[in-house]
Formats: sequence, C-alpha cells, structure tokens
Amino acid sequence: MSAPAHTTIYTKDHPLRTRMVANRVLSGPESEKDTRHFIVDIAGSGLTYSAGDALGIYPTNRRLEVEEIVEHLGVTGWEAVTLPHATETLPLREALLNKLALAGPTRRALELFAQRVTEPSERARLEALLAPEAAERLAEFTAERHFVDLLHEHPSVRLAPQEFVDLLRRLTPRLYSIASSPRLYPDEVHLAISVVRYTSNRRDRHGVCSAFLADRVELGATPVLVFVAESHFRLPEDTACDVIMIGPGVGIAPFRGFLQERAAVAAPGRNWLFFGDQKRAQDFLYSEQILSWVKDGHLTRLDTAFSRDQAQKVYVQDRMM
Repeated sequence: MSAPAHTTIYTKDHPLRTRMVANRVLSGPESEKDTRHFIVDIAGSGLTYSAGDALGIYPTNRRLEVEEIVEHLGVTGWEAVTLPHATETLPLREALLNKLALAGPTRRALELFAQRVTEPSERARLEALLAPEAAERLAEFTAERHFVDLLHEHPSVRLAPQEFVDLLRRLTPRLYSIASSPRLYPDEVHLAISVVRYTSNRRDRHGVCSAFLADRVELGATPVLVFVAESHFRLPEDTACDVIMIGPGVGIAPFRGFLQERAAVAAPGRNWLFFGDQKRAQDFLYSEQILSWVKDGHLTRLDTAFSRDQAQKVYVQDRMM
C-alpha cells in the first residue's frame, strides 16, 4: 500500500503554527482517567502524514508556576536571559513560559542552591542530601520536586535570573501516536491522549503537554506548534496480509488509524484487535466506532480485557494467552 509522500516544509526546528479544533472527553464520567480526543487542523498547510506516524507538539508551561518562580527569585520577570546552547536573549518570563522545562531538578541545581542559601539550616539540609551516602534519598527528593519547590523550600537562596536559567533544560516537544488515517482525514490529525494529573510533595502536578492541550488551548484560537515525526510503524504493503493489533488504553491510537486506512482501501486481509483498560463502561475508547467495525465485518475479531470489571483482574496479555 503506498503511503502519502511527506512534506519537508515543517520539522522539529520549523514546526507548523496551527489550531486545535476539537477537544472531546473519551472516558466516562466515573473513569479514574481523563482521556481525550483532540483534532489538529492541517488544512491547506501542506503538512502530510501516514497512518502510524506521531505528531510532535510544543507545549507551554503553566503561567501560575512561572509567576511563582519569578516571585521566589525576587525579580520582575523582564530581565534578559540567554537559553542553553543559544546566543539570542529574551525576557525571563517568556523563557520560563515557552522555552524551558520546569521539572526535574538535578544534583547540580542542589549544589548551587547549597552555595547560595544564606540560612544555615537550609544549607545543612542540602549538604546532607548531597552527601555520598545519601544518593538514594537525593534521588527520591528530586523525583518529587520541580524547581518551584526548591525555591519555595529554600527562601534564602540568592540567584540571578541567568544563573537560574542555566540550571534548566530546554522544553522539548511531546510525541503522540496519530489516531487517524490521512485517507479519511487529509486535513486533520486526530490524537487520543490521557491527561496527566497527580500529586507529589503536597502539590498538584499537571502533564506539561497533556494539560496544556486539555486546559489551556482555546479551540480555534490558541496557536499550537506541531510537526510530523515519521515512524517505521507501518501496515504491511500487501493489503491481503492479516493484521493483529494490541492496544491497551491510549495505545489504541495508531490502530484506530490503521483500521481506518484498511477500511479506506478495502484491504481484504483480516483484522484482529486486542483492547484493554480498567472498566468497559468508562474506558472503552472509541467503542462506538470499534463495535461498528465488528458489526460490518471490517474488524474480524475483537478481544477486550477490562481489568476492574471483575474480582480477578484480567489484562490484554491474559486474553492473548
């Protein structure tokens, strides 16, 4: 089966600036997850994709967290800073919002904090964490914190904006498997994403990109920077080949695209799908479309595993056995 030729107009370094046009909750109201169907508009852009590809998305950070960092640093936020491995300068607030990762403090960060705190008790606590015998405790400490936590817990630290920026890594794009076929949706890219939300160190955390898409992108208005990450994950060229697809949770995404593709070209090969999640009534993603494929014979066989619908948990691997 021939795949659409990809354009080289848009890349990781030169993404497409576009809009999101749909944000629909897929999971049920009693689900423990917040799983959503997103649609990104690519009409008229020249951007193309193939079933099995991923979409790269550049997120932005939460403004509330950025403002808290600025406040803790005791600066205005308009100070000029230079990003890692760059030469141009931009305001600190813009760098924190759009260009830098605010999670994942490192040992190097704690070492600088230990040098720059003026309160003896704070220095003693940091030096204890940095001791050779405290490696495991240090790993646990950093895993539970973002940089804003370090600033909050060490109010006596004195850092210039550039010194703080030098501790941070660049904010990288997140890749999501595309959940559509260009044969059916040449002007759209569909995504199935579980929104990450959790608590650590007594703070609510939000997935950098998933929460950006779910909470802060206004449909049709907020610019979203995207590019296609080509994949070797492809359907067989021989459409008569049978295909077995195993997609727990949002892992269903590329197989939705594959099944759309196979339907669009009337592939004669058989299609067998395994799908698993927690509860059928709440977490059977794209159930209406999947069951319609079963009904019309496009999906030859469907095996599901909903782990929490019975006393003994059943997973996809159990169905496979």
